Amino acid sequence: MPSIVRGTSLKDEPGIGALTIGGYLQEVVRRHAGCEALVMRLPSGERVSWTYDALAERALTVAKALIAAGSGKGARVGVLMANRPELVSSLFGIALAGGITASLSTFSTASELAHLLQASEVSILLFDRRVLKTDFGALLAELEPQLRSCAPGQLQSTRFPFLRRLVALDSVTDADPRRDDARAVERWSSFLEHGASIAADVVQARAQRIQPADPGGLFFSSGTTSVPKGIVHAHRAFAIQWWRWPRVLSIKEPARSWTGNGFFWSANISMILGTALSTGGTVVLQPTFEAEAALQLLEAERVSLMSGRPHQWARLQAAPGWADADLSSVRYVTRGELIRQHPSVRSEWERPNSFGTTETMTILSAFTADTPAELRAGSFGVPLPGNVLKIVDPRSGEVVPRRQPGEICIKGPTLMLGYAGKAPEDAFDDEGYYHTGDGGYVDAQGRLYWEGRLNDIIKTGGANVSPEEVDAAIALYPGVRRTQTVGVPHDTLSEMVVACVVPSDGIRLDEHALVAHLKERLASFKVPRKVLFFADSDFSLTGNEKVKVEGIRQLAAQRLGVVYVTQD
Repeated sequence: MPSIVRGTSLKDEPGIGALTIGGYLQEVVRRHAGCEALVMRLPSGERVSWTYDALAERALTVAKALIAAGSGKGARVGVLMANRPELVSSLFGIALAGGITASLSTFSTASELAHLLQASEVSILLFDRRVLKTDFGALLAELEPQLRSCAPGQLQSTRFPFLRRLVALDSVTDADPRRDDARAVERWSSFLEHGASIAADVVQARAQRIQPADPGGLFFSSGTTSVPKGIVHAHRAFAIQWWRWPRVLSIKEPARSWTGNGFFWSANISMILGTALSTGGTVVLQPTFEAEAALQLLEAERVSLMSGRPHQWARLQAAPGWADADLSSVRYVTRGELIRQHPSVRSEWERPNSFGTTETMTILSAFTADTPAELRAGSFGVPLPGNVLKIVDPRSGEVVPRRQPGEICIKGPTLMLGYAGKAPEDAFDDEGYYHTGDGGYVDAQGRLYWEGRLNDIIKTGGANVSPEEVDAAIALYPGVRRTQTVGVPHDTLSEMVVACVVPSDGIRLDEHALVAHLKERLASFKVPRKVLFFADSDFSLTGNEKVKVEGIRQLAAQRLGVVYVTQD
């Protein structure tokens, strides 16, 4: 039997509502009107709270301002913000005005930001004045000196030829935000005032003309092996996933959803907004992740869903106040073994394995969380409604038989429209499938088993090892802040499994104890033969704060004295 598996029909999926971004907002507002939609606590202690009605009103205000600024259908509007209410209102406001939200990473360096602005071709940039230590006003003036002299709305740049307007929020971390070095930057409040003359009926007329298949958002890949690629998504990709997440996670009540990761990642904007707003719950915002503040926020806001990474959970465990925090409200936590070690957490909920990419706007295959373990069978689920996947030989492109590993190829209603600036043939094969570069296989029941990135899979002694599986086991060990497992060349094994670990601040880890921990959880061939310890500054990260695996592999080879040729 060939390795081609189809999900059920999308039209038969329960719980799916309006399929445009603006239509989604209007529908959840009708359902949950006066309920609290989002909340954020300022450093001063002030609690900022918006109801669903207030969110809709603020999104309308953004839409009016964009229309007044000349933004038309299909115009790309950059959003460079920490997780805060204005980001959410901007996402919906841009969609209501007919624009496309280009989500830009707040971790970007000067050169990375220059690439994102050039690749996204945004005409308007809405940005946070300061995020952590980065002064984006000064950074933009450094990238384009003309910003120091021209008036707001009058930018004419040869470096960023489509960029005409810059609008800055006041930073939530600065009590007295200093004036930007760039004179061309307009204040948020002034920008919104321009829309006062635009009638609400004009915005509504625009929103009604938007179709589910129209472009609605632009995300960037992590850039772990090359420069980040712009990934264009349709409105329906956002809406389907927002409606879908509560069903997949088996959430039956209003969720209070939090993440310590940026909304410039599709997984965060998709899961956090979807689980909260589709259930009549609340998005609990923390602009940037800080462990001690996060603990206080989780407790004070009675968060029920936490989405993050094991290294963040390790930082929460190490933060002052961990032992005494009341986390009894937590029911759903992704990869949450460390969080469930807290004495007040009673949840036994497990997020089932799922497969997806930025190109599919997160999940493409999954079982629902309430599916019995024996039916999930350790798999990454089956294609969700509307999706199709096939497994092909990476060299020939031919479909392989069931249970034979190959490259995972996918298509469906949440698959990207394409890469910005690229022809369709650069993104899809002749049948419309996107070739993911991930390895895996499907069994006789159509369940997908993911094995990792084809270029990252470690081939040791004739067996394949998924670095992610090893890293998941390492992350459970107390005192691990960050981990990346790599394959290093070996004379007899082809590759040797090597774990590169960053301990939490002030923690000294023992290699032998860590290996003993792993031997209880992994097959012997998966247990690292070497564990190397590094400082966090040794790990090279992308603008999306993901580890550049190739750089870590080079570091490990150098530490072990192994000759290694960098992969292109």
